[in-house]
This record gives sequence, C-alpha cells and structure tokens, in this order.
Amino acid sequence: MKSKSQLGRFLRTRRALLKPSDVGLREFDERRRVPGLRRDELARLAGVSESYYTRLEQGLSLNASVEVLDALARALRLDETEHRHLYDLAGVGRMAGRDRARRAPAPEHVSEATRRLIDAFGDTPVIVLGRRSDVLAWNRTGHALFAGHLDPSSPDDPARRPNTARLVFRDAHTRELYEDWPKKARDAVGRLRLAVGRYPDDPLLAALIGELVMHSPEFTDLWSEHRVRAWDLADYRMRHPLVGPIDVTQQAVQVPDEQGQRLVAVTAAAGSASQTALTLLAQATAPDPDPHPRPATDHPTTLSEHL
Repeated sequence: MKSKSQLGRFLRTRRALLKPSDVGLREFDERRRVPGLRRDELARLAGVSESYYTRLEQGLSLNASVEVLDALARALRLDETEHRHLYDLAGVGRMAGRDRARRAPAPEHVSEATRRLIDAFGDTPVIVLGRRSDVLAWNRTGHALFAGHLDPSSPDDPARRPNTARLVFRDAHTRELYEDWPKKARDAVGRLRLAVGRYPDDPLLAALIGELVMHSPEFTDLWSEHRVRAWDLADYRMRHPLVGPIDVTQQAVQVPDEQGQRLVAVTAAAGSASQTALTLLAQATAPDPDPHPRPATDHPTTLSEHL
C-alpha cells in the first residue's frame, strides 16, 4: 500500500464530502459538476496553489510540510483522528526514522506485564488487540463474550489468531452478535484505515485487506470511503447466545511500551440488566470446581507445628 496514493484518495474523499455551503460558497454555480468542493476551491481555502494541491492528490508531491497539512486539515474540517491520519499518510513522524519504518514490523506478542494486567481485571471481559486487529490475548470472559465458538487458545498461535475485522465481515456468529452490525462494520474498517496510515509497509496488513476486499462487497464499499475511527469508546448492543441482549461500552487503551497494541475492556452500566447479564456470563463460563478436592484432616497443620 503506497502512502502517497492513499493520501491522494483520502484527500479526494474528504473534499467530496465538504459541501460548498459549508465554506460559504454558492451551491448553484454553473461551472459546478460535482457535489463537493473543486480542487481550486479547496486550494484557495488552504492557501496553497491549485497545481501543488493537484500534485498532492495525484501522489506526485513527496514532502508536504506540517504547515500545509495543518492548513488542509482546517480547510477540510477534519477532526482530531482524521488530522492524525493525514499526518500518517503524508509520512510525518516517519521521516526521522525512515529506514526503520521501511522494515517489516516485528512479530507481535503479549508481555508478561500485560498478562498480569489482564488477570487484574478479574471477570471483566478483556481482549488485547494488535496493530492489525489480531486478538493477541483474552481472558475467559473476553473469549466467552466475543468468540466463545472459537478455540480459547487460538490467540497463542500466530497462525490461528482471530482477527476482529475478519470476524466482523466473514464470521456468521460475529455478524449476529451485534444488533447494529453496520455500525460495528464501519468502526472495524475505520480502525484498519488508521493502521494502514501508520504501518504502510506491513505485508500481513495488506494481505488482510486484500482478503476482505475479495470476499466481502460490504467491506469493499466501506473501504472506498476512506473514513477513519479512533480507538477510544464505543457503545454497542450485543445479542449474546448465552445471556441475551447486552448494552455494553467497549473502551480501548494503549498498552504501554507495545507499539500498536490496545487493551479493550467491556463494561455495562452499574445496576443495569446488562451488568447482570455480564455477571451471568462469567458464572456460566467459570471453570468447574475441582472434582477431587483434598480431604480435610482431623488435625489441621498449623504454622507453629513447622517451627
């Protein structure tokens, strides 16, 4: 995936979404053949020449400055996530470490510190996602909530790791899990778009996107929109096969010292039926008690007896 061509496509899609009336231009201009802004209009708004902006859209200009990118972001009314994505596509932040950025990303794994953090969440459903949205780890309730039909040990094997974007578009269980599946699909695609901007030379990411384009017309349509989604908070209604409907908040936080990894924890409103459902899910999937408990002794050993 070439960053410059991705940059041009992103600029074109955002320009097409901006109505002339949004920037004080006449809606009915006899020269207007497109619903969005023309290149010359956007160039004037950003304070750059039309020829220079055209080269950016065509992927011919190699070194857009931060000042130009900021001006384009203001002209296009980009939000904070889109603004950062524009930087990524233009290579801002990768210039100083260009040789390192061109190397294939290192294999992902979950550190022991992160596993301890997962354990600290107790029965709260938790999963850890990598830069491509691969599931790198989950706790028992995270597995039960998101993918109880899959092998719980699959995140430990890089060849079998579930990928949340692939599940959203190619797994019947996941499609049924979300009441508003189109919203979940848009979020999944928007987060992959962020990944493409940050890791343009990741061959496995390119292969994943190619697979989804080949097998899912819905993914292809959403991918062509070039929209991005932040990893932060997202509210969903889930229809779980064991405990029924659950209104949840999925909150993602960056894993320290692990580039691209995010821990996603799932909560429900305190005292709600959804919180009760999550509790029931934890109970229903709890390990069976030890069928062979140690027999009690008539004379329990005390610490003093060993002293």
